Amino acid sequence: MTNLTCSTVIVTGGSRGYGAGIAEAFVKAGARVWITGRNEVRLRETANRIGASPFVADVADGAAWDRLMAKVIAQTGRLDVLINNAGEGVKIGPASEQSDDAIAQSLASNLTGALLGCRRAAAIMQKQGSGLIVNIGSACSTHAWPGWSVYSAAKAGLLMFTRCLLTELRPHGVRVTSVLPSWGQTDFTEAANLPPRDPAVFAQCISPADLGQLLVQTAQLPAHLVAEEIKLWPMVQPMAQL
Repeated sequence: MTNLTCSTVIVTGGSRGYGAGIAEAFVKAGARVWITGRNEVRLRETANRIGASPFVADVADGAAWDRLMAKVIAQTGRLDVLINNAGEGVKIGPASEQSDDAIAQSLASNLTGALLGCRRAAAIMQKQGSGLIVNIGSACSTHAWPGWSVYSAAKAGLLMFTRCLLTELRPHGVRVTSVLPSWGQTDFTEAANLPPRDPAVFAQCISPADLGQLLVQTAQLPAHLVAEEIKLWPMVQPMAQL
C-alpha cells in the first residue's frame, strides 16, 4: 500500500460536492492538499473546514494552471496526485436547444480544463518517475440518455484522452485512472436545472465521502499497479440506456 503521508495532492473543483469530499479524504490520509475553484469565498470556507490550501482558478485558464503548479512545486518540490474533478452540467437538454456559448462552456469545464492540467502534471511526474492522475468523468461517457449529448461528448472525450495518456505515461512510472461516477449526492441536478430526485433515492446515491474513500484507496494501490477505469453506480439507479 502506498503511504500518502506528506504527499502532494491537487483537487480541482474542490470547494463543494465530490471535490470537497475527495480533498477531505486525502487530508485525513495525511496528504498536503490544494483545492481549486472559481468562487473564492466558498473555496476558502471549504479549505478552512477540511484543512486544505485554497487556490482560486478556472481550470480552463492555462495561465492559472501555471501559477498553481509553480506554487505547489515551490512549496513541496513535487506533485504526487492530480485529481481533475472540476466540471459542470451547464445546460442539460436537447442539442437543438443548446446555445453556442453553453456548448463552449461545457467543453471548457468538462474537457479542456482537465487536458490543460494533465499536460502540466505529466511533465512534472515524468521527471519524478512517479505520480497519479485521476480524471473524474461520468457514466455519461459510455451510456446515452436524451438531453445529455453535449455533456456526454465532453466526458467521452476525457475518457479517451485518459486512456491514451496512460499508454504514454506508464513507461515513466506514472499511473492514470478514469473514475466514472453516476448519480451523486451533490448539487449537480439543481445546477443543471433538472427535476430534484426523491429524498429516499438521493440518500442512496454516491456521496462525496464515498468517492473520496474510493480515490484514496486507488492512490494507495502499490505503485506497480494501476486501476485503468472505475465505473461507480448507485444500486438504486437504473442502468439501462438507449
